[in-house]
Amino acid sequence: MAIIVRLDVMLALRKMKSKDLASRIGVSEQNLSLLKSGKVRGVRFETLAAICRELDCQPGDLLEFVAYDL
Repeated sequence: MAIIVRLDVMLALRKMKSKDLASRIGVSEQNLSLLKSGKVRGVRFETLAAICRELDCQPGDLLEFVAYDL
């Protein structure tokens, strides 16, 4: 099973650049890029809430659970 991060999709839908979002929520562009690519092991609820606030979305719009067999 895996959690897929759909931040890039939501940014495209909102016509917003990653660097603009990073600036608005107070995180580095590098950290936002790592989150976008799914290379992080966790995200703070505070950061998730800030992203949702700026993109006017719900956490479920950004994260997707995918079950798969090994």
